[in-house]
Amino acid sequence: GESPGTTMVAALVHLLVAFSAAVLAAAGGEQPLSKIGVHRATLAIHPGASVDVSPLLLGLQGQDQEWVTIGFNNPRPSKDDWIGVFSPANFSDSICPSENQWVEAPLLCTAPIKFQYANYTTADYAKTGKGSLRLQIINQRSDISFALFSGGLSNPKLITRSNSITFANPKAPVYPRLAQGKSWDEMTVTWTSGYSTKEATPFVEWGIQGQIQILSPAGTLTFSRDTMCGPPARTVGWRDPGFIHTSFFKDLWPNLKYTYRIGHRLFNGQIVWGRQNSFKAPPYPGEDSLQRVVIFGDLGKAEIDGSNEYNDFERGSINTTYQLVKDLKNIDMVMHIGDICYASGYLSQWDQFTAQVEPIASTVPYMVASGNHERDWPGSGSFYGTLDSGGECGVPAQNMFYVPAENREQFWYLTDYGMFRFCVANTELDWRPGTEQYKFIEHCLSSVDRQKQPWLIFLAHRVLGYSSATFYGAEGTTEEPMGRESLQLLWQKYRVDIAMYGHVHGYERTCPVYEVRS
Repeated sequence: GESPGTTMVAALVHLLVAFSAAVLAAAGGEQPLSKIGVHRATLAIHPGASVDVSPLLLGLQGQDQEWVTIGFNNPRPSKDDWIGVFSPANFSDSICPSENQWVEAPLLCTAPIKFQYANYTTADYAKTGKGSLRLQIINQRSDISFALFSGGLSNPKLITRSNSITFANPKAPVYPRLAQGKSWDEMTVTWTSGYSTKEATPFVEWGIQGQIQILSPAGTLTFSRDTMCGPPARTVGWRDPGFIHTSFFKDLWPNLKYTYRIGHRLFNGQIVWGRQNSFKAPPYPGEDSLQRVVIFGDLGKAEIDGSNEYNDFERGSINTTYQLVKDLKNIDMVMHIGDICYASGYLSQWDQFTAQVEPIASTVPYMVASGNHERDWPGSGSFYGTLDSGGECGVPAQNMFYVPAENREQFWYLTDYGMFRFCVANTELDWRPGTEQYKFIEHCLSSVDRQKQPWLIFLAHRVLGYSSATFYGAEGTTEEPMGRESLQLLWQKYRVDIAMYGHVHGYERTCPVYEVRS
């Protein structure tokens, strides 16, 4: 076995490589879908224009994502024409509530799930009016259509639309994501489907690899538009999240490999299966072995087909994801400490993010924390009153991913892995002395058995320690105001080894910091 010191060095090597790649992902930009003037859309139908897409039926071999080819023709082309991908497909038939009886309801009341300019791969489109695109489509529980717009993103004019396409089973269970449970020998799996408990029973078939598999039930959650705090999450960004299921693997044997398969038993007896996956059970607490944890923040999502790009939004996200997948055999757990996918109120992006990280999250526990882009909204109880969550106010994040918190709304929790104790704070709720979160942080730090977990790690999204970020400097500080002052006595008293943060979108590390004046 490795010595604890060697183990930590090995863990940190992985940690730093991933972190330095991930933090560069978010060098700027706005949520691309927010650039589309959905409510300003008008009809400009041209009978000679067309959009054709193939194939019409996706997922015939059980795939949950496929490439499609879109061919289009516009007799009056322009360089700012674009293709919008809509799901559900009948976007212009949906009933948009008008503000009052004198104002006509808008043509569109939902944003596309992705978009691309018509000339993206056809340089002479503006001359010929003919073009084509290849886009990746994921299974998001509904049919899909493709619409050609002129007028740019800000003043969309609908020229024509395609027929609808669909996955063979739009309701299929997809995008399993593992997480640590509330004890070291418990793992959880969460997935998304279109099946309510009124039409199917969710479950997991699992067990030690090569041995008898058992069945465990899953709980089911969803959330409604009314739980969103404001626009765009409550308006043009709203999309039905389907049903989110979580099951628990309990009494795991340390370090053994387990296989599992998510499924739904329909009431006619038929079973709809997801793909089989596997994971390695956690080590026994204090076990002297090689344990490799990757930590990063602010990953975001991006599209491998080049769609939804605006101002290089999250351009490093795909590269970081690929590197993690490539190195997955050398990773035991991932911790994504806030600013998860930057959906910012466009809920379709949560499915797209879980699809992006599925190769990682289906194999190793993928632990998340809350950041400003998940939680913050004025008057919602967040510590900061910004608009950064786009009206989500934490609801999608706390439903889409499981965390072993006593209260998922609070989103702070502790988790043990081998020789590590992780205390994960929520910087978007008050952490100052006297608060409930402060008491949690002290309990997490004070209750660890340092014989078993010699490495005590504090994680949070915003920088509560020290950062030389320019935006902190512009405020005359080196941290979130009141952060270090509130918590450094606890870090010192309980001998925290490492604290890591996201938010800044730049890599730096410091020597131990204590009572530094801003």
